[in-house]
Formats: sequence, C-alpha cells, structure tokens
Amino acid sequence: MPVSALGFGAATLGNLFREVSDEAAHAAVDAAWAAGVRYFDTAPHYGLGLSERRLGEALRGRPRDSYTLSTKVGRLLLPGGTGGMDSGFAVPADQHRVWDFSADGVRRSIEDSLTRLGLDRIDVVYLHDADECGDDGAQALSEAYPALERLRAEGVVGAIGAGMNQVAPLERYVTETDADVVLCAGRYSLLDQRAGLSLLPEALRRGRSVVVGGVFNSGLLADPQPGATYDYKAAPVDLLGRALRIKKIAESHGVPLRAAALDFPFRHPAVASVLVGMRSAAEAADAAAMLAVEVPDELWDELREEGLMTL
Repeated sequence: MPVSALGFGAATLGNLFREVSDEAAHAAVDAAWAAGVRYFDTAPHYGLGLSERRLGEALRGRPRDSYTLSTKVGRLLLPGGTGGMDSGFAVPADQHRVWDFSADGVRRSIEDSLTRLGLDRIDVVYLHDADECGDDGAQALSEAYPALERLRAEGVVGAIGAGMNQVAPLERYVTETDADVVLCAGRYSLLDQRAGLSLLPEALRRGRSVVVGGVFNSGLLADPQPGATYDYKAAPVDLLGRALRIKKIAESHGVPLRAAALDFPFRHPAVASVLVGMRSAAEAADAAAMLAVEVPDELWDELREEGLMTL
C-alpha cells in the first residue's frame, strides 16, 4: 500500500479530549489533503465510531485509489452506554466497547467499519491494542491474526498488521507472523527510542514497514511547558526538563522542536510514515510545514553529545 510520509492520525476527529466541530474536522482533512497527505488512519475506538464516520464523509468525494486508509479491529461497539460522556473522548457514551479478537469479531468489526466509513474497502487493518485486552494478546495472535491473513488472501483488505504502544508485542508480529506493517505509537520519539533497539532493525531485515505514531508523545514534544502531557498524562518534571533541553538545542540550529520531533523517525529506513493528529486546518498546515523543515545533522550530533539521544 502506498503511503505519504505524513499521515493523518484521526483520533482527533473522534473528539479526543475535547470537542471538534464537523466543520473543523472536515477542514482538517481538506487542509491535509492540500498539503499532500494521502494516508489516513482511524479506529472504531476513536469517539465510539465518530472518527470513522467523519473521516469517511471527508474522503468520500475523492478518487478511492488516490489514498490509503487504515482502521483497526479488536473492539466492537455495542448498543447501550453508561450515560454521560465517554472516557477520553468528548462524545455521548451511548455505546460501549467490548474486546473481541475472535475470527468472527474481526469480520464483524470490519463490516461495521465499512458501514460507518461509507467506503467500499479498507486498505490496511491493524490489530488494535492487543496487549491491553487482558490475555496478553494471546487470542489476537491465535485467532484474530489468522483471520486477517484469510481476509488478505481473499482480497478483502490489502495489508495487515498490529498497532500498539508497547515494543515487545509488536516484535512478535514482525518475527512470528507474515504481517505487512506494524504501527508503533509513542515508542520511537525524541524522548523514547526503545523501538529503535530491535523492533525497527528487525522490521528492516525482514522487509516489513513501520508506521510511527505519537511522535509528540501526546503533547510534550509539541509544546513543552508545565501542564503538558506525556503519554496522555501530566508530564513528569524530569521529562519536561529533558524536552526543554532538546527544544533549546533544536532552536539553536534554527529548527522548531516540532520539526525535529517529526523528522527524527525518518532517520530509520524501516519507517514508512509518521502519523500526526490534526484537529483543524491550521494544525494540518503546521504539520506539513514542520515536516518540510530541513534538519541539519549537527543537531543530532549535539543531542547525542549531550546524552539526549541514544540512537
């Protein structure tokens, strides 16, 4: 599947943390498209299906062969919620999520996603957060993954893989399966380079692609200041200080911190695309502008000398 270097992470379209209007969501996709983005990633989990519905609406009028779309399986959305608002997404909790990595669950999830998206196919399907479902991902590996292989063989989906926040489970999919791609969130950034130790080298050796998400570590590397978040929680003081030191060095080379954070993953040849959350046209334009900034090798050299980068 062809992907653009900059990918659109559509959790924001599901009202991640705060509400985004339909108009702003559509404008974000339009601006990303105008900037050359041709890879869009979503999931049923994001806003209880809101992200898929909005993304499908925004892409529906565009030639289907001109972009690549990925979504995820592992959580089914069922009627009946707790009332009030959903946890983590500013949407009414009128549905509830159920973990399901069975073969039937995979097929049902894809059918439901196609309905919400209103599109004719899904290009890439990831097993979503299989390490968090309570059985250490055993069912995902033994039932869900083989189901995805069958769907790939049938031509229902184009590429398959797994998307998680942890490195070790992703390594299993690279070394033990015929997955095409893994999505590694938050573990290959200027603040956390664990994926570079073995996951990325092994993926490169086996000809697998890696998509990197969370390059800003949920906010700290976008704007390091008191109150900034790291992995969706308040950033520890030591990490805030580290981010500020990186920012100072980057700016001494004429490079905004956001540009350095976006550029960093592409220093490894296994990385095919970097996903960035965009909740407005301005954020989409900014992400494209930051990716276009030329980052000198001297910046990386200084970060290593200061012990701020290990790879």
